[in-house]
Amino acid sequence: SDAGVQFAALREAFEEVGLHGSYVEVLGQLPVYATGSAYLVTPVVALASPGFSLTLNANEVSDVFEVPLPFLMDPSNHHHHQMEWQGVQRHWLSMPYQDAQVERFIWGATAGILRNFYRFLAA
Repeated sequence: SDAGVQFAALREAFEEVGLHGSYVEVLGQLPVYATGSAYLVTPVVALASPGFSLTLNANEVSDVFEVPLPFLMDPSNHHHHQMEWQGVQRHWLSMPYQDAQVERFIWGATAGILRNFYRFLAA
């Protein structure tokens, strides 16, 4: 029922983490990303202005953290993995990030979308 992909992304950001749209400037969207479980995700890229506050929806999100863009755009932080599972070779990316005393592990679709964002910016 959303008016488009960008409106859906703004609604989801508000529902999941309480990010109010008045703090968000949508820049555009990336190509559709197909997950390993056959979901199609349209990533929306936006800037968030300083001063926002978040309220996490515990049914959707357990934690939130910020990673500097230069870290995400450094290909040396993009780790490639593979393993055989049920007779099929599986491949995925991760981007481990040390956040103060906590190691964060960005992986799966999120890491894949960020890798595509890196490729888009590097082109």
